[in-house]
Amino acid sequence: MKSFLKNLAGESMVSLNLRNGISHFLSLLLGKKSSQIDSELPFVAMIFTVMAASGVSLLESWKKLCSINVLPTIQKEAKDVVRQVEVLGYDTLTVMYKKAEETKSKLYRDFLAGYVSAVKSGGNLVSFLNSKLRSIFEMRSADENRSIEKLGTLVEVFSVMLIVTLCVYLLVIVVYSTSFALQLGAASPRTSADAYILVFFATPLASFIFMAIAHKMRKGTLINVKEPYYRALFPIIGTLGLILAVIFVPQLRFITRVLPFQILVSICLLIISIPSAISYHRIAKKNFSAEEGMPSFLRDLTEARKTGLSPEKSIIHASKRKGHGKFSEHLRLIRDQLEWGVSLRKIFRNIKREIQSWPVLVNFLILVETIEVGGGSTTAFEILSEYSEKNRDIEKNKRAMLKPYIILSLVWSILMALTITSMIYMLTHISFPGLLETPFLTLQLHVDLFSAGIIFQCWLSGFFIGKISEGSFAAGFKYSAILVVACYLSFLISGRLMTSLMVGML
Repeated sequence: MKSFLKNLAGESMVSLNLRNGISHFLSLLLGKKSSQIDSELPFVAMIFTVMAASGVSLLESWKKLCSINVLPTIQKEAKDVVRQVEVLGYDTLTVMYKKAEETKSKLYRDFLAGYVSAVKSGGNLVSFLNSKLRSIFEMRSADENRSIEKLGTLVEVFSVMLIVTLCVYLLVIVVYSTSFALQLGAASPRTSADAYILVFFATPLASFIFMAIAHKMRKGTLINVKEPYYRALFPIIGTLGLILAVIFVPQLRFITRVLPFQILVSICLLIISIPSAISYHRIAKKNFSAEEGMPSFLRDLTEARKTGLSPEKSIIHASKRKGHGKFSEHLRLIRDQLEWGVSLRKIFRNIKREIQSWPVLVNFLILVETIEVGGGSTTAFEILSEYSEKNRDIEKNKRAMLKPYIILSLVWSILMALTITSMIYMLTHISFPGLLETPFLTLQLHVDLFSAGIIFQCWLSGFFIGKISEGSFAAGFKYSAILVVACYLSFLISGRLMTSLMVGML
């Protein structure tokens, strides 16, 4: 009987732990979904506001959201709302109120509950939505400022991690490459497997953890950016195979005599980064230009519409403005297609193939819906242009405030190289009483390895900084290439300076 009770208690504890684990996992999923809804909510509120100003019914607004795949989380919510209304026969306001009670997002809950209350009370719906939209953008701006502070803290912690990494590298060099190691009987002129694990696995793993945190905290505006990663795929395979062959195949180690290991690693990392950096630069220039130019285009469109021009002629008039950079080419194509009689819906599909900035795509889609469904009212255009300008200002301010961290990454790359070089010259030129002289070969093997480790760590830091500053790991290719060059040049210049200093002292 006692054993039965013990087994029952054990099974109860297991089931309790299982339930707790499942509930924790579900809470994480709900939290992720909540953050995704919050990031999409300003555009959803804008769509509802513009549709209400255009005289579109509530159910039709939800149906429009079902076709907007650039807002995937809200798209699922919209499909569920439409299903409950058309299949289960519920009232639209009832479904929205149920959604407000179920959601974990406070902003989404307030928006749905406020909408239901405004409709039931018979108030001015457009006025309510406009004030709610203004409140959402103000809260979003405050959230972005707080997120910048959090990202700054994350970068500072990452800097501390790099300092600790540097200290560990120096400690290993001192212990295993100097006369201290000889006293301990470790005089073999070779590099241990532990050192390779430390340099190419342990410290990169810490960087990947920070990248994962940055990915969760920093969301970018570009979607479906795949080309830079595809360009890097084959160079990664080729260079990784070369480095592994040099390390583990004795017949190929003559390569490190022609090219020191740190130069070989630097060249391989640049081969990976440069083509992808060029690809991303082209994509970013086009899309950031579109993000900058879209609000100005919408403002010109709104002012032209106020003069009495039709929506299509207003678009043609607004697209003639110069000074939008790469976006001017897309505006010219839009104007030409309208003059040829191409529908706005087809023009949007063509734009979607070229533009990968989701704020631009959402704004253009709202513009198309406003014209095709609501007739392109002046009030709707005014709302769209006003809040697209606010969204542009928020993103522009965020990027500007995060730019200084790029300089910080250059500083820590240069300082790490200078510190390693200084320690090397101290070990090779300073002797201690009672200790044997350091064998040059033993020291050189470890110096090359850990110098290459510093360069590799700087390369990984570029992806972290790219995610922090621009919201995309693809941006890290250009920063990685810059940091690799800066780090290697620091090794080269500091080495010559230290040599000149030692010669002057002698």
